[in-house]
Amino acid sequence: MRSKLMDVTAAIIMKEGQVLIARRAPGRSLAGKWEFPGGKVESGESLAACLKREIREELGIEINVGERFCESTDESGRIRLISFLAEWVAGEITPTAHSQICWADPMELSRYDFASADLPIVKKLQEERQRLT
Repeated sequence: MRSKLMDVTAAIIMKEGQVLIARRAPGRSLAGKWEFPGGKVESGESLAACLKREIREELGIEINVGERFCESTDESGRIRLISFLAEWVAGEITPTAHSQICWADPMELSRYDFASADLPIVKKLQEERQRLT
């Protein structure tokens, strides 16, 4: 019997043509891999509420959640990653769950070692770069 997919959200936060990416901290699953920040949806929580909460917890900033961007599944087939365009509206970035954050040109994202579920987001960002900047 196949187990239920776990929904995880991710934020695509753009600034001056660059996208915010984060490196998973040591001691966490997929440590050292790069990702678009976000996290697991809790029972009864909407996708937008989850993303706002996770970004507040992990980065210390407030966002407005925009349009749904991309959906993918990780290599194990157990995690569905749902990404949204998001606007940074308040706060200073203070990472709590990541060892590093950076602003990167979407066309240079292939230089980073991303978690498998994030790779379709990378591809779509590169395809839609003009629309997003």
